[in-house]
Amino acid sequence: MSDDEAKEERELDLTSPDVVTKYKTAAEILNKALQLVVSECKPKAKVVDICEKGDAFIREQTGSVYKNAKKKIERGVAFPTCISVNNTVCHFSPLASDETTLVENDMVKIDMGCHIDGFIAVVAHTHVLQEGPVTGRAADVIAAANTAAEVALRLVRPGRKNKDVTEAIQKVAAAYDCKIVEGVLSHQLKQFVIDGNKVILNVSNPETRVDDAEFEENEVYAIDIVTSTGDGKPKLLDEKQTTIYKRAVDKNYHLKMKSSRFIFSEINQRFPIMPFTARVLEEKRARLGLVECVNHELLQPYPVLHEKPGEHTTTFQC
Repeated sequence: MSDDEAKEERELDLTSPDVVTKYKTAAEILNKALQLVVSECKPKAKVVDICEKGDAFIREQTGSVYKNAKKKIERGVAFPTCISVNNTVCHFSPLASDETTLVENDMVKIDMGCHIDGFIAVVAHTHVLQEGPVTGRAADVIAAANTAAEVALRLVRPGRKNKDVTEAIQKVAAAYDCKIVEGVLSHQLKQFVIDGNKVILNVSNPETRVDDAEFEENEVYAIDIVTSTGDGKPKLLDEKQTTIYKRAVDKNYHLKMKSSRFIFSEINQRFPIMPFTARVLEEKRARLGLVECVNHELLQPYPVLHEKPGEHTTTFQC
């Protein structure tokens, strides 16, 4: 390994002050973006407008840092702003033509991410559109997620194992008579990698298994906790609601449709690594082209999942 390669390898580690600074800068920008999005969540507000404001703020703020770096530094949105309401669990970031609006008493889940030089900060937060304290089952499900997140943070320490976290957060949810939502994973974060191979499975079941892993010093994790008053088994109701995708860099296929090739070329140029929303693409052409890309596994979709109507779901990510 050359001196330059060795230096670059060291810079990927949290022992590097430069890496820590980039993480902190991304987190500071993201927290300000979250505050903006929360302030925009009001009755009659269009969900797509809020999502666009969140993404635009991140692009603007990240664009103003590291402008004079010696080498070009990629920066911007690491995960598009999502506004998932009530029994909608996650990943709702609609297209510009969508007319979904918020109403009084909605339970709003906000999910978004930011990166500086590929060092990623992500956050999820639950906000209820009402005056005064939240009570009843809505309060239970929020408290379950918040407490489970705090417990998980204490357990993600060198020497502890991922299964320790899985067991603990399920006990917390049960104490509030709630369920941890199945299919949710907490991933290790690396430079330009939002879904690292080391993961924490939030719910153990025979259908979903992950490798046992031990946390090590200088690793970074995004702890994603989603709780529900329902059975915790969300479903995909409408594939057309899916708008967030990520390039599957290990997959290749010669696309047949012209619209697919055009869209895929644009994705490779603008979003080669990080998740993106189809909202930033030309809508009519994207609808046609994305289907073939997904069918041949060139893109990984982030589906919009739903609990049963009337159930409450909430999320916290840290």
